[in-house]
Amino acid sequence: MRTLILLSTLSFLLSSNGKAQAPDLPSSTVEEAGFNRDSIDILIDLIYETPHKDFRGLVVIKDNKLVIQEHFNTYMWNTIHDIRSAGKSVTALLLGVAMQEGLIESLDQSVYSLFSEAQNPSINEEYKKIRLRDLLDMSSGLDADSDDWRTPGQASNWISLDNWREYVLNIPLKAKPGENFVYADIHPLLIGLAIEEASGMSLKDYAQKKLFEPLGINQVYWFTNASNQTGAAGNLYLTTLDFAKLGLLVTNEGKWKNQQIIHPDYIESLINTKRPLPESWSGFADAYGMFWYKCTKTFAGKEIDYLFASGFGGNHLVVIPEKEIVIAVTSSAYGAPYSHGRSFAITYKVLNALK
Repeated sequence: MRTLILLSTLSFLLSSNGKAQAPDLPSSTVEEAGFNRDSIDILIDLIYETPHKDFRGLVVIKDNKLVIQEHFNTYMWNTIHDIRSAGKSVTALLLGVAMQEGLIESLDQSVYSLFSEAQNPSINEEYKKIRLRDLLDMSSGLDADSDDWRTPGQASNWISLDNWREYVLNIPLKAKPGENFVYADIHPLLIGLAIEEASGMSLKDYAQKKLFEPLGINQVYWFTNASNQTGAAGNLYLTTLDFAKLGLLVTNEGKWKNQQIIHPDYIESLINTKRPLPESWSGFADAYGMFWYKCTKTFAGKEIDYLFASGFGGNHLVVIPEKEIVIAVTSSAYGAPYSHGRSFAITYKVLNALK
């Protein structure tokens, strides 16, 4: 077992009664939240003792109360971290914000209709066949595949450009929209560009004003190119606690304190939209929908439905709406074979500690 060293900086994280602390969230002890203390202590010890020093943080929130806030390997509670493709799930939340504000009408409107012809005269007319929900489910039919650099819509073909819009609005169709799941960064990018056109702001600035500031999220970096277009597919840096706060919007049906940021109907669709994943993805999740993965597993003898955002390196945001649980895991194990497996294992141990 690790030796606990009491440092003054830890006073922000732990009070005298063992409660995790955050300035804008009430707190609860592990026992009060219904977790087994010994199981959680063993898990924390195990993380400290692991030979890989690239695990960053673990935050657990239950019933809107902060239960666990731990950081590891010199990473501090206020260190922002690249959550990679988990940023796609944040883009899905921002689409809900834009729909709440009336900037975008419906998930069934065509992608073509999201962009004015005056500003985008060369947009591919085949985009009239693609619905917004097809982008959210990674089933647009566009010739784009994150795992195939030969496809014209693959990110390596546009990420270094100073202006992404003209290029990504001209990708050809390869398949019928709505049929096949193909993971590609172009899908959230198109949604980000649509929000930018509708709002007149970069997605970064829109997110800061409409989502991050209401949630008390002040430390953020989101890569934005020379044309003020934000990388909606990832490259979003947040603290582990702020990452977890975004999961609270899902458990609270789009509401933060007294403000309805996202309509409850949108959150219901986000939770319940489930497209079966190809067999090659079967070990990762059961289904996918609206840029979130969906799973059903048994923990502590009880079957639990949950959804999660996932980013390269083992960055996971797990949300269990029925039990009002949010688990945020941050990791910089970029490219390491154990990255996702370790984060899954940590999440599973937390959930198996439920009494």
